[in-house]
Amino acid sequence: MPELVLWDIDHTLMATGGLGRELWSEAFRQVTGVVMREQASVTGSTERVILRETARLHGIACDDGLFTRFADALGALHVRRAAELRERGHALPGAAAVLAALAEGDVRQSVVTGNIRQAAEVKLGVYGLDTYLRLDDGAYAEDGEGRPELLRAALAHAGVTPGRAVFLGDTPADVAGGHEAGVRVVAVATGRTSAHELRDAGAETVLDSLTDTSRALAAIGI
Repeated sequence: MPELVLWDIDHTLMATGGLGRELWSEAFRQVTGVVMREQASVTGSTERVILRETARLHGIACDDGLFTRFADALGALHVRRAAELRERGHALPGAAAVLAALAEGDVRQSVVTGNIRQAAEVKLGVYGLDTYLRLDDGAYAEDGEGRPELLRAALAHAGVTPGRAVFLGDTPADVAGGHEAGVRVVAVATGRTSAHELRDAGAETVLDSLTDTSRALAAIGI
């Protein structure tokens, strides 16, 4: 049985109904003074990388200071528009049940996400998922650029070795990041990547969704 279960957030546990991009665009405008014409690819990436690449597309230099200001702006927007997040988005079917079942079994859970921490906390809170998670054991955009770096940070925060952890995500980047960090991966085909593509990416186990709690727990190793 794993000692630690780590969850990706977007498209694994929840969907925000398109509001996430709107908030991102507004934060970008606030900190750069430029209206966002296009956004760099977000699938499987982190806010730090997305900001740097989006800034480059607009001819803007990006440094740690810009990222810090952007993170502050994006976090504040999530707090201010939390009610709208609740109305437009939702926890994905079965997510709360699997989280609850793991919590009842005293399995420690946290998140590994490309979101900045404040945005992650708001989203998990509005969809009622935060009570099952030890967020201090997780890793966020502030902790690094890629999935392997974030997974290693979460393992360090939790004091758990890679072989005692399981990571659930919905993208090939999640699969590759888990493998590079030495963590077993359960892929969930609830995002933009099909089950077939996730298998081709090397996921040990692929679930079509989290709606079958028993199957999800078995895949995790419970």
